[in-house]
Amino acid sequence: MSFLVLLLAVWVEKFSALRHRVQRDGAWLGELARLQASPRLGNRPWLILTFLVLLPAILLGMLLWVLEPVAYGLLALPVHLLVVIYSLGRGDLLGGLGPFRDAWRREDLQAAAHVAQRDLGICADSGEQLLERVQGHLLWQAYQSFFAVIFWYFLLGPVAALSYRLLALAAEHGTTPALVERAGQLRHAFDWLPVRLLAASFALVGNFVAVSRVMLHELLNWNISAAQLVEKVGLVAGEIPAPVAGADGVNSLDQLWELLLRAALLWYAGFALWTVLG
Repeated sequence: MSFLVLLLAVWVEKFSALRHRVQRDGAWLGELARLQASPRLGNRPWLILTFLVLLPAILLGMLLWVLEPVAYGLLALPVHLLVVIYSLGRGDLLGGLGPFRDAWRREDLQAAAHVAQRDLGICADSGEQLLERVQGHLLWQAYQSFFAVIFWYFLLGPVAALSYRLLALAAEHGTTPALVERAGQLRHAFDWLPVRLLAASFALVGNFVAVSRVMLHELLNWNISAAQLVEKVGLVAGEIPAPVAGADGVNSLDQLWELLLRAALLWYAGFALWTVLG
């Protein structure tokens, strides 16, 4: 069923507006703000994460435990699909890059810097650094929005996928440093394995030798973040040249997107083979 759910999730994301109706975080974020402002819980980040991450995961697990034996698991299928869709990243990654791409293609660096800060939250000291950071943003967002979620769903099911997204929301929207730090630590642990699997995928669909050189030093490095690793590996795998203004710079973003698509196809082929052999 896992592979079917992953196929349906891609179809829903591309051809349906269901994702935007499912990904509503308002109530959860409101509860996060309330617990952080609580005098009793505000300085107890582990307890807040227990309420907001562990408890929903347990409730989901109990629901699936009840539904799985019924009608050969058919009642659990829509729950799996809705959880996977909810757990995917927020926003339209390519759509968000549109204004930056237009400004960069015109070689209007001032406009590019403005839209990058407005739409992507990216600032830089120079045009070259700005493009590098946008390239890193594309790789990281694609990883955390899609690859990490489908990895944990296929490996451990919807409970793991939901836990990953809730930790990500806590790390991104938390306002107390202790909570953000704890959520970030747990998310880092979640990211350690899938980001290295994606790096291996980049080696297979991109420049194998260049990726191997990077991974030789970073494979077991616990301290490097997933964002740093996926950026380093993605740029060498896609053989991305030095940043330049104009159409060539925009083309580098297209090259990275094509690399990500090839990696996604490789993952789905692997999932399908695992499903058949299993």
